[in-house]
Amino acid sequence: MVRELPMGPATREAYGAALVELGKSNPNVVVVDADLSKSTYTTKFGKEFPDRFFNVGIAEANMVGIAGGLAHSGKIPFCSSFACFLIDKGYDQLRIAVAYPRENVKVVSSHGGISIGEDGPSQQSIEDVALAVTLPGFVVCVPSDAAQARDLVKRAADHKGPVYIRTGRPKVPTIYTGGEFPFGKSRQLEDGKDLTIVANGLMVAEALKAHDALKDDGITARVIDSYCVKPLDAEAIERASRETGALVVAEEHSRIGGLGSIVAQCLAATTPAPLEQVAVDDTYAESGTPQQLLEKYGLTWKHIVAAARKVLGRKARPSTPPTAGKAEENEPHPFEV
Repeated sequence: MVRELPMGPATREAYGAALVELGKSNPNVVVVDADLSKSTYTTKFGKEFPDRFFNVGIAEANMVGIAGGLAHSGKIPFCSSFACFLIDKGYDQLRIAVAYPRENVKVVSSHGGISIGEDGPSQQSIEDVALAVTLPGFVVCVPSDAAQARDLVKRAADHKGPVYIRTGRPKVPTIYTGGEFPFGKSRQLEDGKDLTIVANGLMVAEALKAHDALKDDGITARVIDSYCVKPLDAEAIERASRETGALVVAEEHSRIGGLGSIVAQCLAATTPAPLEQVAVDDTYAESGTPQQLLEKYGLTWKHIVAAARKVLGRKARPSTPPTAGKAEENEPHPFEV
């Protein structure tokens, strides 16, 4: 039986609440939004601190430039919009006005992934993490629930340098009741010896359900919440590779350039092991309910279970080629002269 986790607020709601708390404790915190404050939940900050809230209209690139200027003047700006609008339309400004001068800007993108549902592919972001991690100096995080989101937002305010945090539209299962989530770290939620499931965002809850389903069949899976994509907790990934010998990475993002790619890069450089990905294939999604889209594009615990079985099959294969047909020791190689 897979566990039933209690539902909690959306991570975008947690972001709005954390902003208000930051506003009360730090007068240098300011917020910039691109006419989507009700959706990003920055409207809560705007009502509490109207003189520190700036709605720039539907002008995401300008918003990022303004945030860079505010940071340069000593403020701690949080700028927000939908992930697809902010990262795609504002990328040049993120490069030149934020990343290049290492300005102290906090970018919090709402409605990440395909779980925004019926709004369709024009507003679904499957490439934002890949774009964010390539920006030099950026910390990149994808929280799994409200408690983690609140801590990461507050941590971003204390961090000196640019930060990208992806939040989501739907309410999500509660994974944590509190705790601290330092940048560059991860959180192991379950232990196992047969394989490791690495996940972030709403896929963490699915990973825990997959852990339960596999356990019912006698397979033990370690579950790691890799909430910080950059810098990656390489030590935890290397240890998981050595101790379990196979990995599945699950994320609500394109399989190209996101958490799966970062984990694979880490493994290739340190402790190679078979790896499978549960992610959006090289395609955009379409309009539908969040659950319909997650099912169609392979982002459920059942898909993680299937990937786990597949990677365990690869793990069991011999690491050296069979000896059948091998040339005798004294037989010359066919290309020898």
